[in-house]
Amino acid sequence: MSTSTAASLQITAARPYPELLDLPWDVPLEEWPEHHLAALPRGISRHIVRFVKLGNRVLAVKETNAPIAHREYRMLRLLNRLEVPSVAPVAVITGRVGRDGEPLNAVLITRHLQYSLPYRALYSQTLRPDTAKRAVDALAVLLVKLHLTGFYWGDVSLSNALFRRDAGAFAAYLVDAETGELYDELSTGQREYDVDLARTNIAGELMDVVASRALDADMDEVLAIADRIVSRYHVLWAELTEPESFERGDRWRVEARIRRLNDLGFDVGELSITTDIDGTTVRIEPKVVDAGHHSRRLLRLTGLDAEENQARRLLNDLDSYTAANGRQGEDEEIVAHDWVADVFEPVQRAVPREMRGKVEAAELFHEVLEHRWYLSERASRDVGLEEAVNSYVVGVLPTKPDERAVLGVDTQQIPIVDPDMY
Repeated sequence: MSTSTAASLQITAARPYPELLDLPWDVPLEEWPEHHLAALPRGISRHIVRFVKLGNRVLAVKETNAPIAHREYRMLRLLNRLEVPSVAPVAVITGRVGRDGEPLNAVLITRHLQYSLPYRALYSQTLRPDTAKRAVDALAVLLVKLHLTGFYWGDVSLSNALFRRDAGAFAAYLVDAETGELYDELSTGQREYDVDLARTNIAGELMDVVASRALDADMDEVLAIADRIVSRYHVLWAELTEPESFERGDRWRVEARIRRLNDLGFDVGELSITTDIDGTTVRIEPKVVDAGHHSRRLLRLTGLDAEENQARRLLNDLDSYTAANGRQGEDEEIVAHDWVADVFEPVQRAVPREMRGKVEAAELFHEVLEHRWYLSERASRDVGLEEAVNSYVVGVLPTKPDERAVLGVDTQQIPIVDPDMY
């Protein structure tokens, strides 16, 4: 990049990234040389998008016009501050000029979400209907979280999200906030428009997959999967927001409601509890809900940062460890510390160094537990954790792609990601 080109650049960023100046901003993004690029799987986008290697980081670079780039950058910063699952913005670069002296589009730069894949990379040659349903379920949870914060998406689709495996399910992250708006509270009409648009877009995306022969499904099956976003969304929204009335003596119903919310992966920050005039009926309504009950509990007890379903599975194993060692009456933080040292960390150490980028640590532990269950069923006996780890490392892990950053692999060449392999 010439000195004059570098001088014309305007970089908007929350923190300085001087190494960004080393990239060829005077070249259109679709013409960037291969040595700058990371060959990660890309989803469908209305813009030119490339993944770029910058030191030990991988960044996503999207060409667009300057006003849209600045608007999306500000929106993603807001969503990150609200702790909504979304990609993290890095910078906006404007003032680009080509080597022929012609102006070039601005770019929005975001941080690549490790271990994530666009929905089209959840399959390589075959997409199982059950995998498609899991992706839709994850998108429904993401949409509920966004609506609870007052975010109107305006372009809900599988293509505008990234997916990370989460203990056999998926967790979805917003990747495109270009059409989004943040309000104090959404109207029912705004929410329903997002949901209806999601159904339409998902049906179209899945029909494209059927046309490519990567999904064996007829039109009725495709529409049923697309309709799933509507039913899943409404069940989640009702459980999280609708008031509930019951007899005053049924105080257990309060705890039951909280447990149902926790089981859905949400926490209750506050309950509004009121009684009628004669005091015989109690009405409860969740007032403040937040996502990540299990993941926050795991983080508090162990320092491990995991997705919600992964955290639930790890906590279940911690509970089993506690019971097996007769430590139910002890301080749970002390027991959790011992579980990390005695159980979780030995599993991670059993993985050869050259394979540690294949699967994120919490997901690997979950998969080892699944593999142990499978081995125990097949052998009709309880297979120990050490035996299960060794079997997994030898027979399962080598077949998996490096999900931390699938460098040098084209989307069409990615091996099948099969959550049902056990």
